[in-house]
Amino acid sequence: MAKNLLIVESPAKAKTIEKILGKDFKVKSSFGHVRDLEKGNKAVDVENNYTPKYIVSPEKRKVVKDLKDSVKKADEVWLATDDDREGEAISWHLCEVLGLDEKTTKRIVFREITSKAIQAAIQAPGRLDTNLVDAQQARRILDRLVGFDLSGLLWRKVKSKLSAGRVQSVAVKLLVDKERDIQGFLPAPYFKLEAVFEEKGPSGKVAELKARTPKNLDTKEEAQAFLESCKGATYSISDIQVKPTKRKPTAPFTTSTLQQEASRKLGFGVKRTMSTAQRLYEAGHISYMRTDSTFLSNTALGGISKVIETDFGKNYLNIRTFKSKKGAQEAHEAIRPTYPEKRVTGMGGDEDRLYSLIWKRTIASQMADAIIEKTVAKINISTREGDSLVAEGSVVKFDGFLKVYLESTDEDSNEDAKDMLPPLSVGQVLNFKEMVAMERFTRAPARYTEASLVKKLEAEGIGRPSTYAPTISKIMEESRGYVVKESREGVERTYAVLKFDGQTILDTEQTEVTGTTKNRLYPTDLGMVVSDFLTQHFDDIMNYGFTAKIEKKFDEISDGKIVWYQMIDDFYKPFKAVLDDTMENAERASGERILGTDPESGRTVLVRMTRFGKPAVQIGKPDELEEEEKPKYASLAPGQSLESVTFEEAMKLFQLPREVGEYKGHKVEVHSGRYGPYLKYDGKFVSLKRGIDDPYTIKMERATELIQAKEKEDEPIAFYKELPITKGKGRFGPFVKWNGLFANVSVKKYDFDNLTVDEALELVKAKEEKEANRYIHRWPEEKVAVENGRWGPFIRFKKKSIKLPKDKDGKRMDQETAALLTLEEVKKHIEAEIPGAFKKKKAAKKKTTAKKKPAKKKTVAKKKPAVKKKTVK
Repeated sequence: MAKNLLIVESPAKAKTIEKILGKDFKVKSSFGHVRDLEKGNKAVDVENNYTPKYIVSPEKRKVVKDLKDSVKKADEVWLATDDDREGEAISWHLCEVLGLDEKTTKRIVFREITSKAIQAAIQAPGRLDTNLVDAQQARRILDRLVGFDLSGLLWRKVKSKLSAGRVQSVAVKLLVDKERDIQGFLPAPYFKLEAVFEEKGPSGKVAELKARTPKNLDTKEEAQAFLESCKGATYSISDIQVKPTKRKPTAPFTTSTLQQEASRKLGFGVKRTMSTAQRLYEAGHISYMRTDSTFLSNTALGGISKVIETDFGKNYLNIRTFKSKKGAQEAHEAIRPTYPEKRVTGMGGDEDRLYSLIWKRTIASQMADAIIEKTVAKINISTREGDSLVAEGSVVKFDGFLKVYLESTDEDSNEDAKDMLPPLSVGQVLNFKEMVAMERFTRAPARYTEASLVKKLEAEGIGRPSTYAPTISKIMEESRGYVVKESREGVERTYAVLKFDGQTILDTEQTEVTGTTKNRLYPTDLGMVVSDFLTQHFDDIMNYGFTAKIEKKFDEISDGKIVWYQMIDDFYKPFKAVLDDTMENAERASGERILGTDPESGRTVLVRMTRFGKPAVQIGKPDELEEEEKPKYASLAPGQSLESVTFEEAMKLFQLPREVGEYKGHKVEVHSGRYGPYLKYDGKFVSLKRGIDDPYTIKMERATELIQAKEKEDEPIAFYKELPITKGKGRFGPFVKWNGLFANVSVKKYDFDNLTVDEALELVKAKEEKEANRYIHRWPEEKVAVENGRWGPFIRFKKKSIKLPKDKDGKRMDQETAALLTLEEVKKHIEAEIPGAFKKKKAAKKKTTAKKKPAKKKTVAKKKPAVKKKTVK
């Protein structure tokens, strides 16, 4: 055993560092945190300065045992976890678990995994920063207390099994507020007027010159009058201004800007971006990826300068510094390549794509400004004194940093992009072609993408670089049901177009689809109800500014300015008082909204959240129903919400399911489902075509067409072992299906629409063979299997993967040895990793329930005066 043991949190990081340090060091991984707060409400002793109760996570017991054995064999232990609060906390937990003295154990930090950085850290070790540990601990404890209490409240007042979090709930509120802004937005029409002229260039080729009015016109009447006044007009250049302008590069990446740009340019979600960046960092290709600094070290600048001079020339070099945002936390350097001369990593896939983005942004940040020549030409209209049209164009005279990189924006169009103008001169008379006045509409605020939500969180001071990705991932969890990421189709609208050829005006109408979205974040009805409930009773916690103040308190703990448990006490005591009051006095939240009266029964029609957390339309309030009578319910259709559904739309929902006829002796019905309306017959399902088929009016003739098209699509294309092979398209692309197995079809290798029998058989046989080789053992009744994996055999228990133990020499178990394992031996390994995995739960005693008596009509008691709401100070 090497005399020095160095502990990091990642196995990939350990492997890279061990190569750098050589034989004097053994580098081991803790695989992240080894301890966490125990589950339940006893994890924090509120009465004893919020003392936390930590336990070694069951899945980490083996890791801890291995580390303890390694510590005993080593002369000296070094801690080298990440250089931030979370990394400092991991090192502190390791000291506690491994019996290390936190005051004397060597702690090293570095922002990149390179030989130079590692060796420099080894030469100047430090000690554990307990202030950073306290800040991380304060965040963890406060979030546990608030999350646990709010979740319990939501179980009582909204729906069981809901959860809430201090930062996540505020993030959901951002989405809810945005959704309300969009729903309340009324688009205002205006007219955009553009003239087109045809001019010959030096080569004799005709080019179009486009010009528009400096301001848009408010009404169709104004646009009509403008065009009328231009009859018989001549157009000439009255002024030309040429202005050289400069465009500067943007700063190198911080965590936030990397997440935003990776989303726009690569289509990565924030979680995908951060996991990819983590792998790049651990492999030594980039500096540490959790930072809000734009600073670059002198060493980095030296390497970048050489690359720019060599690849582009000295005139492209312009070393500059960028100012980091005020109060940048744990800021050392921006995210940059560790070796600027490397354009690719060789890792392939996501890693190479993200690395290329980081490389380009970093290199461009130290390149010369782009010089752009902007030309603005004023065009006189002979019949409109004092009015003119404006034509704009730009030419890049020196590309500078644009040679490497151009930042994206969240907007669909780039208004700065201007066409290059043909040669023009003052006094030049132009050849008029046409003038068009097109009706446009003001646009509602854009819904958040993952990238723009990160930008908003950062702007509001909610969270820190390490929290953006987990916050967004949490609120999008399907089990929470608060936020969905969806692409939705827009709606069709008409707009007016006035075309003027110089003499006559043609008034036409055209149609367009508006409101189409792609991969945008939508709050669900449940998310809106929960957010409203928490905002009503906990307005401080749900206030953006208040949440940002809490983040600053964590920063003050990091700086040693305040005591962590006092900060928690100042927050938690008033919060708990409001919580107890709300638990006692608040009414159940349902998002109820009255829509009108059912013409048949005369009963109230309303929308509300059911006790199962589903938005639904209801006919009949409790006081309108007979004894033991239940109200009529209908689920909302996809795209409908509690806040926007109309009375007419709601009443339509009660028309489904509806019978439309018979097909081959089977009844055909139209139903409404999670993904839209569909036909049901003989246990089969056929989706209606969105935007084409109306579920309320579709006839049997059209239903037959859809059914027959589906039957043709599902016809076997071949048979294997006397069982049919069919093909289809799913979430992950085209596939062939046989005997419950799905084999993906590569569109690069196969022509899916014309797949041959031989190709179908080839795909199925390959999939069958792969599945046969996948399992070494299977015990379905126990939900246990031993499978072949990329790194050797492993145990699959339910949905969890469990490593098989290594032999005495530290070698992985091979397939032959794994084949000899018995079920009892496999269970033993599972129990070692997950204690109590096979303990049977005691069956609950059945309660004898008395027969219900008919419910007596209650007399409505006088309402108590509303309890005055308390706020967390």
